[in-house]
Amino acid sequence: MTISRVALSMMMGLAGCLAFQVSFLQAEEQSEKGAIVEGAGFTLYDMESIKGVDSEKVEHDPVCDRSRRPKIMKVEPDDVKPGDKVVISGENFGTKECFHTVTFSAAPKAPVTFRFVNETTIEATVPEAKAGMSFLIIVAGGGSAQSKPLLIKGQ
Repeated sequence: MTISRVALSMMMGLAGCLAFQVSFLQAEEQSEKGAIVEGAGFTLYDMESIKGVDSEKVEHDPVCDRSRRPKIMKVEPDDVKPGDKVVISGENFGTKECFHTVTFSAAPKAPVTFRFVNETTIEATVPEAKAGMSFLIIVAGGGSAQSKPLLIKGQ
């Protein structure tokens, strides 16, 4: 019984190798015709996978420190209405190029106008949102941070 299992395993392995070789030969044959072979990428066409690389642009791209998680220490004022400006104070907001966005949980899809002041300060305008408690969320190069709740008053 043991010998037949070993023999069966060997036969299945050989069949797998044979199937791989046949599919490889078919892909090679299709590549000569210029056909697209699923999963082959650019390898069959001797092309670079990234076209138009501008090394000067890459050299000037910002390097964002992903190891420094942002933290919101304070949002002033803590009771606001839509259209008011808030000042977000904290740490590890990164650089202007690495800072992504500000959102309010009471209006998650509303665009928020903000100004990056420095690594510890952001100014934002409260969007149209439902009255009630809301969290302010920032996203920077090192991750996201959420404030303590602030009160959004109705118009």
